[in-house]
Amino acid sequence: MSGVVEARIAELGLTLPEVVPPLATYQPAVLSGAYVYTAGQLPMVQGKLPVTGKVGAEVSAEQAKELAATCALNALAAVKSVIGDLDRIARVVKVVGFVASAPDFTAQPGVLNGASELLGEVLGDKGVHARSAVGVAVLPLDAPVEIEIQVELLPS
Repeated sequence: MSGVVEARIAELGLTLPEVVPPLATYQPAVLSGAYVYTAGQLPMVQGKLPVTGKVGAEVSAEQAKELAATCALNALAAVKSVIGDLDRIARVVKVVGFVASAPDFTAQPGVLNGASELLGEVLGDKGVHARSAVGVAVLPLDAPVEIEIQVELLPS
């Protein structure tokens, strides 16, 4: 049955966005064998960052957690752009998240829970994944959060 994942996204009151055009020379997602690897996805909403700055300074941890969920939704859009149907996802294998952090901010895992929770809500057990949470000094466009995901596809 096609469209189960997108129906779940709609049930959650969310909309799968258009793929964010690359900011440089890269592809938003690449299919390699049974895996899709996304480029880092910023929390773009209709082509713009809703908030900029460092988490723990200009951006609260709770705001950043919501932005991480937006990044994950953008990552799913990037995956769809190369596979056509999100129901082809067997599982999310890995999530890597970067948090532009104030020098004393150490709650990067809590921020990235926004992405992990969204993937779980949308994909159920298929959304359970390994993860890295990395604090960095700055991200492109002064984004507070950036997420990349790797997914395994069902056999065709």
